[in-house]
Amino acid sequence: MKPPCRHPSLHTSNAKNPPSSSSLLDDFTRHCYERDLPRAMKALHLMQRHQLWADSITYSELIKCCLARNAVGEAKQVHEHVFSNGYEPKTFLVNVFMNMYVRFGMLKVAEKLFDQMPERNVVSWTTMISAYASAKLRDKALEYLILMLRDGVRPNMFTYSSVLRACDDLWKLKQLHCIIMKVGLESDVFVRSALIDSYSKGGDLQGALVVFNEMVTKDFVVWNSIIGAFAQNSEGDEALNLYKNMKRAGFFADQSTLTSVLRACTALALLELGRQVHVHVLKYDRDLILNNALLDMYCKCGSLEDATLIFGRMGERDVISWSTMIAGLAQNGRSREAMDLFEQMKLSGMTPNYITMVGVLFACSHAGLVEEGWNYFQSMKEDFGINPGREHYGCMIDLLGRAGKLDEALNLVKEMDCEPDAVTWRALLGASRVHRNVELAQYAAEQILKLDPQDAGTYTLLSNIYANNQRWDDVREIRRSMKVKGVTKEPGCSWIEVDKKIHAFILGDESHPQIDEIYRHLNELVLRLVAMGYVPDTNFVLQDLEGEQREDSLRHHSEKLAVVYGIMSLPREKPIMIRKNLRICGDCHIFAKLVAKMEGRRIIIRDPIRYHHFENGECSCGDYW
Repeated sequence: MKPPCRHPSLHTSNAKNPPSSSSLLDDFTRHCYERDLPRAMKALHLMQRHQLWADSITYSELIKCCLARNAVGEAKQVHEHVFSNGYEPKTFLVNVFMNMYVRFGMLKVAEKLFDQMPERNVVSWTTMISAYASAKLRDKALEYLILMLRDGVRPNMFTYSSVLRACDDLWKLKQLHCIIMKVGLESDVFVRSALIDSYSKGGDLQGALVVFNEMVTKDFVVWNSIIGAFAQNSEGDEALNLYKNMKRAGFFADQSTLTSVLRACTALALLELGRQVHVHVLKYDRDLILNNALLDMYCKCGSLEDATLIFGRMGERDVISWSTMIAGLAQNGRSREAMDLFEQMKLSGMTPNYITMVGVLFACSHAGLVEEGWNYFQSMKEDFGINPGREHYGCMIDLLGRAGKLDEALNLVKEMDCEPDAVTWRALLGASRVHRNVELAQYAAEQILKLDPQDAGTYTLLSNIYANNQRWDDVREIRRSMKVKGVTKEPGCSWIEVDKKIHAFILGDESHPQIDEIYRHLNELVLRLVAMGYVPDTNFVLQDLEGEQREDSLRHHSEKLAVVYGIMSLPREKPIMIRKNLRICGDCHIFAKLVAKMEGRRIIIRDPIRYHHFENGECSCGDYW
């Protein structure tokens, strides 16, 4: 039973208001709106003593203050006061309390409040559905949507936007999409944005694009969603095309747009375009997420000078900032600097996370620092509470394998806390190739093909190992097996950016308009290199060819064509930056070192594993890759 009401914003169980009731309530209200938490709580305790209650809006202001200050204890006292002495708050205020507990991460308390509600409205249901979606309790979120509909409460755009985040498979998503269309909410900007995000997270980018294209009038939020969808799924070309269309439609980029565009530039290694985007980032120079994306772009486009400058100027750094810079230094061949930065990170008081340790171990792996690698690996759990995962084991196996400690590497695979995946076995296979251990290579390849029977790279690498050992019958057997199983080798492709255009080169492809001129320059360059002592390394020829044929097959590798085109097209002071889809072969590595020295050029080649900076006849990897 509610206490009798004597004032629009005052309840009291006494027949007459005490003389101080109105002034006490006015003081409480003023303190709540001024966000003066200590005085508001003091007034609250006096109100409790006199059994006084304020209106719901005033309490909601006090709860906002508690949330802003993360004052959980005070928030609980407000809750106890409001529900004391049989007082029954309105549904609005109960919803505010539920949202408060959700934001404090106290989902169980929010659930209890929800279960005790005599009446629930759309906000009540949506609060819980959103909470379950955020907590990755996807089945619970979908279950509550069904219960909500059974309860006769009609979901709104916020309900559907929340529950869409809980769809973890396309079948459920499409069912939900049909329901949304039936109730006529598919044109709502928030719902459509959530649909785009859900389709992209499910890997159905075409489905996301269909949802986007069905919207006659595009909204800024929806543009950001579709650009982000393609950027996050490594479809950089389409993300950039959509960005251009967005600008043509009259929209300006914000932090979210620029973050997605930077991701696209990163995926495509478009340094020049990334630098243009950097100009627009300057107006949001305090945005941490955007600065981290900019830092990542420069690291992954091979421009450590720019990355170091950005990192040094960041007013705020989080664990992502430090981890990105450490990994960037390691991948660009500056392992010692990466490890020094890791020590600086610890001194700054920032605690490393799982990703940080992957970068540190990668640095050790690609510099052959076995002892340091072991020390970091063994101290992860003790020093930082990080349990080694597959990525950490992979780095250590790669480190031991490269150092020729193949038995130790194999033992570590067998001792892993988690089941080794294909990436782990590939590290061992790569080490077997370097040290020409055919038996171990065969064993590692068998394990990979059990996990991924269509992995063309494993067949190719094993074929390479057989070829290096002149076992041509085994090479032919590998190729026969690939043909029978329908496994096709991905052709080597290299990309170079010249005058804001991407030029692609593939072995044997003669579609480039200047290909004849490129071949002529390449042949002249090889003759000059041979005079300097260059001998093509035919260990990297996978066919059973003889003499000059073996050398010719190496000559036209895609990265050589891209390097020559860069020499032809770019001024001497500008680095030749190349991205390729396959790991650089040993012969192309030698070629790039010699060309860099002979032509006085900087050549940067980014393969799927790391970055090679060639200058003055040397590579940043120290020939250890």
